[in-house]
Amino acid sequence: MKPTVTTLDTPEVETLDVEIVERKGLGHPDSICDAIAEQFSLSLCRFYLDRFGLVLHHNVDKALLWGGSARPAFGGGEVKQPFEFFVAGRATAEFKGIKVPVEKLFHEAATTWLRQHMHALDPTTDAVFHTLTRSGSPDLVDLFLRQRSEGVALANDTSLGVGYAPLSELETIVLRLEQHLNSPSVKAAHPEIGEDIKIMGVRNAGIIQLTIGCAFVDRFVSGLHEYCAAKTRVAEMAMQIGRRFTDRDIVVNVNAADNVATESVFMTVTGTSAESGDDGEAGRGNRANGLITPYRPMTMESIAGKNPITHVGKLYNLAAGLVAHALVEEIPDVIEAQCFLVSEIGRPVNEPQAVDIKLRLRDPARMPDARHFAQEIAADQISRLDQIWLQSLNGEIGFNRWPLK
Repeated sequence: MKPTVTTLDTPEVETLDVEIVERKGLGHPDSICDAIAEQFSLSLCRFYLDRFGLVLHHNVDKALLWGGSARPAFGGGEVKQPFEFFVAGRATAEFKGIKVPVEKLFHEAATTWLRQHMHALDPTTDAVFHTLTRSGSPDLVDLFLRQRSEGVALANDTSLGVGYAPLSELETIVLRLEQHLNSPSVKAAHPEIGEDIKIMGVRNAGIIQLTIGCAFVDRFVSGLHEYCAAKTRVAEMAMQIGRRFTDRDIVVNVNAADNVATESVFMTVTGTSAESGDDGEAGRGNRANGLITPYRPMTMESIAGKNPITHVGKLYNLAAGLVAHALVEEIPDVIEAQCFLVSEIGRPVNEPQAVDIKLRLRDPARMPDARHFAQEIAADQISRLDQIWLQSLNGEIGFNRWPLK
């Protein structure tokens, strides 16, 4: 299928009167679900590859976090009931007479991720894990294994993917700010800052408003005065990051729901509201590029936990982002690109039934040349879809970040 390349004629997002961008941070319950589901899939991939020489059928993309119960207090509180994490899906549990330790792999993947990314949470006491997986339906397992005889991965679904580039000024600020607040260096210097950080960015009337929800860790905060000082430090960091990417006025509000007079503040024991205040679910948070962007093309497709070989719901969203980014980076005339991909179940994953590319050019008269280069770039990226699984395993390609590669 030769890509269709046309002019992007909708208004530039930067020229709109209002723009809204959201990011759910590393320790948000929805983000935890996405991350653990994906780590489980990667763990299965590695086991299958090491033991059998190929990745077997699996999709472990349904995850639910049932929040626990906690009693935070200045100087240190307690977790009364751990949160419970449920993963459901399909995973090959036996192949050629060899059993796959699916439950053990999930438990190891989940606890390892939590230990590496949640500095105030102990997965052995603050979380309980449940594995709800069964073997896949015979037709989809057969479709997955048919790649061995046909030499090409076949799409397991009729699905679509969407990507765009570059990020807007506001999108960049929201993404980089959360990444900064959850960086190892900030956690080392300010352990009172938990990982559950949500940022809502609004650009309106030339002003950028950043509303930040930040869970603070009680054992590192001695009292209300220190809590307020910690909020001020977060606001100052937000201003510093914002000024790197914009000359607009910035307004920052941290933990807007706090009532300091009654000491009703966003304090946690573990650094995440999953301990008591919120539940989580895979697929209802950030899109592939790590943002929620209602002013941009998006798909509701969840990516985390889907197998990276045949599940086009994952592959096409990653590929669309890679295509859009490559178009902006490699064609000087392109100032904005959008890519839309549609699969058809049973067809090779590198043969989508539609590839639609939209370009915004500095000089519209250059479209004939830009169209030719865009078709070549898109075709090249799509031809390498069968490499994404390996690049995902080694961390070269990932989601919930930008750029993807």
